[in-house]
Amino acid sequence: MKAANNIAIFADVQNIYYTTRQVFGRQFNYRKLWEHISERGHIDLALAYAIHRGDEKQLNFQNALRHIGFEVKLKPYIQRADGSSKGDWDVGITLDIIDAAKTADTIVLLSGDGDFDRVIEKIKIDFALRAEVYGVPELTAKSLINAATTFYPIDATLLL
Repeated sequence: MKAANNIAIFADVQNIYYTTRQVFGRQFNYRKLWEHISERGHIDLALAYAIHRGDEKQLNFQNALRHIGFEVKLKPYIQRADGSSKGDWDVGITLDIIDAAKTADTIVLLSGDGDFDRVIEKIKIDFALRAEVYGVPELTAKSLINAATTFYPIDATLLL
């Protein structure tokens, strides 16, 4: 077993933005999260997945994430003719988690999306890793909470 706790963080930015806004009417504090996680080990990898719309406020937020230490992965925002939109990162996040599981000791996922329960279960079994999930309790899938080694509820202490 390695002496250090090597941590990889995966932030589903859209999910965290909308869930914290809906429940608290406030934004998530990524800097506070970074401090909280870095107390438990060395952050080797931190990826934030977002949708690129190109507006100034969004660009400033992405730069702030980079300044904290996140690599920001962007996907274009797609508006369909029927008015619906597309732009989720579920497959990309899943693949990156599996890749990181080969070298990390702990995987940290920021999302309430139940689609991630299977990948969390898989890395715990196949790689014997800790899998921590941060999410807004009221809007986090029960299956994801149950899959996690530890679930950290997002509350006022992690908000701006």
